[in-house]
Amino acid sequence: MEKISRRDFLKISGAAALGAAAAGCSSRGGKVAEGETGEMEYRINPGNGDKVALLGYGCMRWPMIKDEAGQDIIDQEAVNALVDRAIEAGVNYFDTSPVYLRGQSERATGIALSRHPRDKYFIATKLSNFGDRSPEASIEMYHDSFTQMETEWFDYYLLHAIGRGGYDAFKKRYEDNGMVDFLLKEREAGRIRQLGFSFHGSQPEFDAMIALHDKYKWDFVQIEMNYYDWKHADGVRNVNADYLYSELDKREIPIVVMEPLLGGRLAKLPDSVSNILLAKDPDASPASWAFRFVGSYPRILTILSGMTYMEHLEDNIKTFTGFRPMDEEELEMMEKMASMIAEFPLVNCTGCNYCMPCPFGIDIPGIFAHYNSMVTEGSVGAEEGQKEFKRLRKRYLTTYNKAIPTVRQADHCIGCGQCMRHCPQSIAIPKELHRIDRQIEALKRTIK
Repeated sequence: MEKISRRDFLKISGAAALGAAAAGCSSRGGKVAEGETGEMEYRINPGNGDKVALLGYGCMRWPMIKDEAGQDIIDQEAVNALVDRAIEAGVNYFDTSPVYLRGQSERATGIALSRHPRDKYFIATKLSNFGDRSPEASIEMYHDSFTQMETEWFDYYLLHAIGRGGYDAFKKRYEDNGMVDFLLKEREAGRIRQLGFSFHGSQPEFDAMIALHDKYKWDFVQIEMNYYDWKHADGVRNVNADYLYSELDKREIPIVVMEPLLGGRLAKLPDSVSNILLAKDPDASPASWAFRFVGSYPRILTILSGMTYMEHLEDNIKTFTGFRPMDEEELEMMEKMASMIAEFPLVNCTGCNYCMPCPFGIDIPGIFAHYNSMVTEGSVGAEEGQKEFKRLRKRYLTTYNKAIPTVRQADHCIGCGQCMRHCPQSIAIPKELHRIDRQIEALKRTIK
C-alpha cells in the first residue's frame, strides 16, 4: 500500500479540485446545486475500494418532536427529507448506534435509507453493549440492528466507545464473552464488511487498543479530531488528535472522524476568534473552516457531522463540493485560533447525551451548552462594576431560565455520579454543575 505525505496529498487534491471545478460534474449521483462548483469529495478505502463521501452523516442528532403523550420522538418526515437531500448530493456514509437518541436512531435511519437503493449508501453501526455485556444480550443487540436498519449486511461495524476503563473494560465487553471472535467470524462471512472501533480515552488506553491491530486487523478506527483537539486535548482523559492520527497513519489504517465541530463549539466562536476567519473569508462559515482542517489530512476516510437541520446540511454540502484542502498558512492560522479558544473556560461537552437520562431530571447537556454559549459571547465572567454588567447578568439569567426549565436546572444535582460512568469525555459532571449553579446564584444575589 503506497503511503502519501500530507504535502503530496495537497498537491494532488488541489490539482484534482481544479479539474473537477472545470468539469462542473459530480460522481455517484451527487447533484450539484445552484452556486456550487465541482463534485462531492470522495476518498477511496484502500482496504476494499469503497468510494466514500468525505462528508459523512452522524445520526446522533436527528430532529425531535413531541408525540401525543408529550414524549420526545424523532421527526421521521424531517429525517426522510434530510437523507433524501444528502444522498442526492452524494453523501453515502451514515453512522448510527442502538443507543443513540435513547434507542430511536437506528430505526429512523433505517426507514429513511431503505427508501433508496442499497448500493447508494454505506451503513455504519455499533455494538453498544454498555449495560448487559453477556454474550446473549450482545448477540441480540447485533441481530436487532439488522432488523432496525433493514439490511442484510453492515458496511462498517464498530466496537463502541473503546478506551474508558482501559484494556480491562475492553476484555470484559468483547473478549471474555466471545464477542470479538463472533464479530471476526461475521466479518469472514461478509455480514460485516469492515470491522473497527470508536475511541474515547487516554494515550495509554489508545496504545493498548492499537497494539491489538496485529491480532484483530482493524479495518478502520473512529476518533475525535478537530483543530482544537489536534494539540489542545487535556492530555489526561483525551489524547491530542495529532498523536492519534500519526499512529493510525503509520499503520495505514483508514480514519473516520467524529466531533469535527467539538459538539458545535467550533461552529459558534468568540468574536475575537471568529473575526480572524471573517477577515480571511467573510462568506465562509466557522463550521466550513473546521471541516476543511480535518479533510486536509489524507488518511481521513469520512468526517461525521450530526446535521439536525437542512441549513446545516446545505452549508456542509457547499463545503465538501469542490473541496479545498488547507495550505500551510491556513493550518497555522487554525492553530493560532485553537490557542485562543483554549483560554476560554468552557466545559468540554460535545452534547452526545450519553449521560442522559439523569435520575433527577437534570438537563445536563442543555446546561453545559447554555454555559458554553454564554462564555463564548462574554456573559460569563462578568463582574459587578464591569461595563454592561447589568445587561450581561440579565441576559445570562433570562436565557438560562428560558433554555432550561426550573425543575431541570443545575441546583437539583445531588452529586450521585451516575452520569460520569457514561461520559466519553470523562467530564466531572457534578463538579461542573455545582460550579455553574454557584455562579448563577452569585449573579442572582447582585440583583437589588
